[in-house]
Amino acid sequence: MCGRFVITSAPAALRQLFGYIEQPNFPPRFNVAPTQPIPVVLVENGARHFRLMRWGLLPGWVKDPKGFTLLINARSETVLEKPAFKRAIRRRRGLIPADGYYEWKTEDGRKQPFYIHRADGAPLGFAALFETWAGPNGEELDTVAIVTAAAGEDLATLHDRVPVTISPRDFERWLDSRSDDVDAVLPLMTAPRIGEFAWHPVSTRVNRVANDDDQLLLPISAEEIEAEVEAAKPKRAVRKAAAGSADDGQGSLF
Repeated sequence: MCGRFVITSAPAALRQLFGYIEQPNFPPRFNVAPTQPIPVVLVENGARHFRLMRWGLLPGWVKDPKGFTLLINARSETVLEKPAFKRAIRRRRGLIPADGYYEWKTEDGRKQPFYIHRADGAPLGFAALFETWAGPNGEELDTVAIVTAAAGEDLATLHDRVPVTISPRDFERWLDSRSDDVDAVLPLMTAPRIGEFAWHPVSTRVNRVANDDDQLLLPISAEEIEAEVEAAKPKRAVRKAAAGSADDGQGSLF
């Protein structure tokens, strides 16, 4: 799956790679999270455009967004049947510019984050599906989800799902939604080739959405990982003690 990603390439470099008309100027982001506005490249009137959309797709038929599950990912195996995606896969395909993403692997009872990126360091385009949700008061919200596939043999050591990445040579084919025929794009919704991506462990600072700096991308050593584990132990002990208090009424949150 993909629940956090990174955009660090210069705006001019991304514009050249994806070929959109607009010239947006945006800062690097090192910890992009669901519900935030993210860049999406799409085709309108025969030209590529840059749009900001909320990460978390809302189908047009949803009446109350508050009661609807946040759809940040769309499984490639079921997009043709799922009501939330079956129209978008035919008519509303986009690309999300990125430089890498994070995944968490459970090790010794704790979740260790990893930063995953192309081995050659090049930017990438996540396959995306988007919808514009219209509210009862006339408001509109552009929303998007990242397409995922079963992980290949190498990346499966971290997680069983990976975001689908579209090669620049296939951008035009993926974005072309002039017909309802999806046969041409189905072969694109696969995992990266073995060896195409590399990864390394990073600090658990990435767990907090408020942390958004280039230090998140730095590899972390075994000694530093152990130090983070030790630093977290007193906090866990305090939480357990609080949970056992007779008059404690605290809850938990994301």
